[in-house]
Amino acid sequence: MRNKPRILATGLAVVATAVASTVTSAAEAAPAHAAACTGYVGLTFDDGPSNAHTPALLNALRQYGLRATMFNEGQYAAAYPAQVRAEVSAGMWIGNHSYTHPHLTQQSQAQVDSEISRTQQAIANAGGGTPKLFRPPYGETNATVQSVEAKYGLTQIIWDVDSQDWNGASTDAIVQANARLGNGQIILMHEWSANTLAAIPRIAQTLANKGLCAGRISPQTGRAVAP
Repeated sequence: MRNKPRILATGLAVVATAVASTVTSAAEAAPAHAAACTGYVGLTFDDGPSNAHTPALLNALRQYGLRATMFNEGQYAAAYPAQVRAEVSAGMWIGNHSYTHPHLTQQSQAQVDSEISRTQQAIANAGGGTPKLFRPPYGETNATVQSVEAKYGLTQIIWDVDSQDWNGASTDAIVQANARLGNGQIILMHEWSANTLAAIPRIAQTLANKGLCAGRISPQTGRAVAP
């Protein structure tokens, strides 16, 4: 019994040394990680949120240290507000992708206004903030769509690379599409694609190999920049 305090003290000293070593290692690693980002790309996922797909996608993105812009449909933001909040909690950015995903170029100005304004409200009501970015469904746009975007202070975001995940692209093809990204560029992906979900680990590695990091999309320039 007499030796117990000495043993305890020795044990605490070992633990303290180990903790100090871990903290030092983490501090040393942080600048190296930051220096590895020689450019930024915009990962985007359309058509959410949902209870079926959003949780798994967010888990994968967080696990591999990726952030992305989620272009949400208003109808789904209204139906699944908890998933909108989960996107924000996971460090994602949220954009407007219309309310019902119609062909906006075939609609009147009043219809376009309704699609965009209702989505702004649905996302805000769900806790996702007021979007600054708008992606027109199918990438279809015209002067009417652009005038309504401007009315709501939205920057139109199309894409530089189409992953083709909506068209049945394989996981390999989705990874290869991400490999084509350069600094500032944006890729189109969808939250419901199982092959896209499976590609996340390899997307993270592919970007890291090129010195690229997942960034936010600037409302000023429409390009990917540092978060």
